[in-house]
Amino acid sequence: MIEKPVVFINTNDNQIFGAKVAMYSMKKSSRYADKFEVKLNRFEETPHLHKRQGQPYLRKGRPAVWHNEDLQSWSPLRRKVPQMMGFKGRALVTDPDVFAIGDVFELLNVDMKGKAILCRNISEGYKGNGHAFYASSVMLLDCSLLTHWRWDEEIDQMFKMELDYGPWIGLQAEDPESIGEIGEEWNSFDKLTPETKLLHTTERVTQPWKTGLPIDFNLNIHSIRSPMPSSARSLIGGLIRDLSNMFTMEKAVRTHSGEKYQPHPDPTQEKLFFELLRGAMEEDFIDEGFLRKHIKENNVRHDAFDVLEAIGYRAQCSSG
Repeated sequence: MIEKPVVFINTNDNQIFGAKVAMYSMKKSSRYADKFEVKLNRFEETPHLHKRQGQPYLRKGRPAVWHNEDLQSWSPLRRKVPQMMGFKGRALVTDPDVFAIGDVFELLNVDMKGKAILCRNISEGYKGNGHAFYASSVMLLDCSLLTHWRWDEEIDQMFKMELDYGPWIGLQAEDPESIGEIGEEWNSFDKLTPETKLLHTTERVTQPWKTGLPIDFNLNIHSIRSPMPSSARSLIGGLIRDLSNMFTMEKAVRTHSGEKYQPHPDPTQEKLFFELLRGAMEEDFIDEGFLRKHIKENNVRHDAFDVLEAIGYRAQCSSG
């Protein structure tokens, strides 16, 4: 019996609302929704990584500190999927802010021509070291050809400073012959055109479901800026100093920045998201209690019900 291919949407609990809408979109936009599965791959269900809170790891040649509360703490899960699949079958890996407009079954069944990975080559956008850089945010995987992706072992290596997260997540250590390319339409960064099949809302500050909320991320607080020390003693001492400074900075950012998520510059993309949300709620895939919970937790904009009602949704209960 041939197993169904699986779409894995990586997420954490802070991003799970968008991930649920993405999950709905994958099935809603397909004529063959019964021929594949869609699963959420939650960071909180991966104890091998979740236990690393506050630990140093290697990122782009420098030590950094792991934070479970980081909005993108799910990103290493992209490479966990072949292990989860028992190194069998096909899987599509996506981020929680990737929404299907086209039929994802078309991609799940494309001829991979013997490649282990199909994804988008984005080398032009990165200053490189001579290696191609790939967007691992959307990957079609032949898991039988990725038996070297031993996720638990690689996480251990990353926290031993033996494996660099940057090249690892960008697939730069993979055999180039094992990687094929998909078109931009299957991982369209913030660009919605008639050709777009998977829309990836990469600009976090304008994600449509967060407009008006206080910004809850900062790109500068997680990296330890000093060069990598040569001895363990200097590494530990540097970490202690940098951690102290970092926590002070993080508190200042959260307390004094006052910056907010901005409206999406393309009203069509905002409308698309809320139309998907409306469908998910009308079909009882997402209930009002779930939405209210995430509004209260500042994961979803406070006027979400107003936006929904403006496109025809009728709330089932009062907002009190």
